[in-house]
Amino acid sequence: MSTRRSPLATAVLALVCESPMHAYRMQQLIKERHQDDVVNVAQRNSVYQTIDRLLRDGLLAVRETTREENRPERTVYEATQLGRETLKQWMRTMLSTPAREFPEFPAALAFLPVLAPDEALAALRQRIAALETRLAALDAELTESLTFVARLFLVESEYQRGQIATELEFVRGLADDLAEGRLTWDFRL
Repeated sequence: MSTRRSPLATAVLALVCESPMHAYRMQQLIKERHQDDVVNVAQRNSVYQTIDRLLRDGLLAVRETTREENRPERTVYEATQLGRETLKQWMRTMLSTPAREFPEFPAALAFLPVLAPDEALAALRQRIAALETRLAALDAELTESLTFVARLFLVESEYQRGQIATELEFVRGLADDLAEGRLTWDFRL
């Protein structure tokens, strides 16, 4: 049996290896640790679907189900030995092997001529502003976090910062090329 790896499945397994917990706590911790920048937990249902899949595949087990006054039942999950071994294998693979990922921005660049050059330039300028804002927020977050969190727990934020800084440099250059007429095309859509 080969369980499908995903960032959310990795996060769920890593959290329950840290300590047995219920799904809501998992989602809370991912958000508190700003890992929701790298793991999509916007829909709580996706956490539950991932848990169900990991249970079915024998990577998680139910530790206990509790009910407090007027609250819904809470199921606490823990990693199985197979889950711990699988998590380590996933981590080795994810760290060592670049994956083919399909983010939207490169796809948009591939079809840039769908927009007129001035429309593309306006959109890129909006992206520049958004990237500058995100970069400033990450810088502030990293500076603050380093005062109370070990760097080990911020390396994903450092990676994101590097990616955003590189993307910002690229987009600024592309926007400059459009603005100066070094890159243009005939709009025919």
